[in-house]
This record gives sequence, structure tokens and C-alpha cells, in this order.
Amino acid sequence: MLYEGKVYRPPSEAYSLIVQATIGCANNTCTFCSMYKDKQFRIRGTEEIIADLRGARTMYREVGRVFLADGDALVLPAETLQELLAEISTLFPECERVTIYGTPQAVNRKTAPELKALAAAGLSIVYIGAESGDDEVLRRVKKGATAAEITEAIRKLEEAEIAASVTFISGLGGAPLSEQHAIGCAKVITEAAPSYAALLTLLLEPDAPMYEDQKRGAFAFMSPEEIAEETLLLLDHARPKTSCVFRSNHASNYVPLKGTLPADNENLISALKGALAAGAFKNDHFRLL
Repeated sequence: MLYEGKVYRPPSEAYSLIVQATIGCANNTCTFCSMYKDKQFRIRGTEEIIADLRGARTMYREVGRVFLADGDALVLPAETLQELLAEISTLFPECERVTIYGTPQAVNRKTAPELKALAAAGLSIVYIGAESGDDEVLRRVKKGATAAEITEAIRKLEEAEIAASVTFISGLGGAPLSEQHAIGCAKVITEAAPSYAALLTLLLEPDAPMYEDQKRGAFAFMSPEEIAEETLLLLDHARPKTSCVFRSNHASNYVPLKGTLPADNENLISALKGALAAGAFKNDHFRLL
């Protein structure tokens, strides 16, 4: 197996075989992110990727899951992804699911028939970093997509029977944009109805461009209490018509929450209000990305 630079994966892919289909991220402009700032984006050769898959077959008795990295592997042409999915199916008949990171831009460049063909070939989940549902917040952090484009991408995946796992970042807009950020995130969840929605809470590493803004006072982190109020507003407005698994139990979060929207909205709100009243927040020293 050949890996280039640091390799990142979603928390739920901790036990997956990780294969780099791309190096870095095709977008790589997000000001809050430091993950791929040390890499020049490129697509690996198909034979390189297949060689890694075949090498893994000789190393592991059982591979239940495969995650295709790096940050935007869905940018690969549909035909290439089909070839890789076919190879995975042949090499690992025991594999239960294949997942991938994808930007909204990459999803929307795929046609509906292409996405349906990828689903039929075994692509199970696309992880999308939506970050916000508010256009002003998205513009400020240079996401490169609007709330409408994010909503469209999620819908396209779900209609193709590929589960969309969508991440939003609490506190991303700071206190001045907190209300519109929360309501915008809730609107995307309500209108797009992803299979999964998760909240992280903003943390910045030195390589993230936004880190310098924070250091010079141009951006201020929100307090745990402000984050809780923002999350309450999101939960009050997020009412998808189909079930959406909701998680806010990442290492960065002040209060762990998990449930299913919309069935558990009131329970989640009650639990968060209880934590807010008691001041039961994780200490900042224990928060991690």
C-alpha cells in the first residue's frame, strides 16, 4: 500500500481499508480547513489504485469496508469509479460497503444515470462537508458552493439510492452570523433529507487560513453556551420528511447528542437544554478534531 502525506477519513470509517484515489482535495480553498494544505491535488493513475487494492487483498484476510480517499475522490470520472468499484467487488466479495468523500460540486457534475450506475456498482455512502446552509457563511469560508447547490447534491445522491452523510460545523459563522447559520443548516436538512447529518464544532489548526483571522481578532470563537443556543435553534427548525440519523458526538463537540430527526427532535432539545442549564460542557482542553 502506498500513501502520500497525511490520510484523513470520517470517524465511521475507522476500520475500513483506506485507498487513496486522489491526492489532496480538488477544492482546497476552505479557510477553516488545514487537512490538505500541504498537498498539490492530483488524480492517481487507475492502475496505481488497483495495484493498492490488489496488494491489500494479499495482506488482509477480510475487508468489510473500503473508503476511497482523499478529500474529493468523487471528482474521478464516472467510468473510472465504475472500474474501481468492479475491482473491489471482484477482490473483496465480503465487502459490505464502499464509501467516498465528495464535494457538492463533484456530485452535481455527475448525471443522475451516472450516480445510479455507481450505486448499482456498490457505492454506498458519499460524505459531504456542507459546513453551513447559509450563503454568507459559505462565501466567507470560501466553500465554493451555495446552499442551493449543496441541497441539490444531497437530493441527487439520495434519489440515486446513495446515502448522503452530511457534516455541518457549529460556530462557523461566529456569533454575528449564528442565527442565520443555524437556520440555514436546518433548512438544508429539512429540504434535502440526507440519510445522515452530523455536527462538528469549530476548531482551528495553525495551517488553516482562518487561524490567522482568529489570532488577530478578526474572528472570535463562540462560547459553549452560544454553541448550545445555536444548536437548539437548528434542532427546532430541522424537520426532514424522512428519517435522518443525527449525530453531534464528535470529539470537537461540547455536548454529545445522537438521535433520529424528526422523531427525536424534542428529546435532543431537552437533553441540550439540560446540559445548558447545568453548564455540563466538555472542557476545551479535551476537544479534538
